[in-house]
Amino acid sequence: MQLLLLLPITLLMAPAALAGRIIGGHEAQPHSRPYMAFITTVEGYKRCGGFLIREDFVLTAAHCDFGAITVYLGAHDVTKRERSQQRRAVKWKILHPKYNHMTLENDLMLLKLKGKAKLTKAIQLVPLPEAGEEVMPGDVCNVAGWGKTQVKGLFLPSKLQQVDLEVQEADMCTHYKDFVPASMLCVGNAKSEKSSFQGDSGGPLVCDGMAQGIVSYGKTNGFPPRVFTRISVYISWIKKTMRKLQD
Repeated sequence: MQLLLLLPITLLMAPAALAGRIIGGHEAQPHSRPYMAFITTVEGYKRCGGFLIREDFVLTAAHCDFGAITVYLGAHDVTKRERSQQRRAVKWKILHPKYNHMTLENDLMLLKLKGKAKLTKAIQLVPLPEAGEEVMPGDVCNVAGWGKTQVKGLFLPSKLQQVDLEVQEADMCTHYKDFVPASMLCVGNAKSEKSSFQGDSGGPLVCDGMAQGIVSYGKTNGFPPRVFTRISVYISWIKKTMRKLQD
C-alpha cells in the first residue's frame, strides 16, 4: 500500500460502523469510473466517496458531512496531482431533511459545487434510476472507492479500488435493527469476502451503468452483507433540490 503523500489525506479515524472500504476487490482501470468523486476535509484526515450526477452536483452519504470538505473529480491516484483532476470547493451541503444520524435512515446528501465540472473522458455523469425503480436480489453491481482494503491497519490505498457485489434479499439484513427495506438495500454475499467499508461511504452502487445505491453502513468487522441507501426512493427530492439551487 502507498501512503498518501502529496495531498494531505492520510488516515480515517471515523467510527467503524459509519465507514466504508473495498475488501476483496482490485485496482480499477484508471478513469473507468469517471463519475467517482473523492471527498476529503481541508486538513485531509477524513475521506468519503461520492458521484457526479450533474455538472454542479455530487451525491454522497449524509454521514460524510465532516464540516469543510473539498471534492476531487477525475482522480485515480489521490497522492498525485493528475492532469485529469478537477478540484471543487463545496458551495452548499444539503442533507436529506429526514436524515437520522443515529439510525442512518435517509443517509444521503447533495453537494452543490462552486463552479461546474468540465466533462472530459475522466469526468462524466452517472445516470440515476426512475422513482420507484427496483434493483433485484441476485443482481451483480459494482462499488468503487479509496477506502481501506484490510480490516486491520490504518493505511489507505492511493488508487481507486473496485469490487462486484451481489444484491441480497432484504431479510439477509434484518439483523441490523435499523434496516428499512423500503429505503435501503442489502448488498454483499455473506459467504464471500467482498465488501465495502472504511473510507468508501457515500460511493455509488452501480448496476448496469446506473447508480442505484449509496454506501451507508454495516458491521464493524466489515463482513457482508452491508446496507446501502436506495436511491430510487429519493429521486423526487434530488430533482427538486437541484432545480431549487440551479444557477
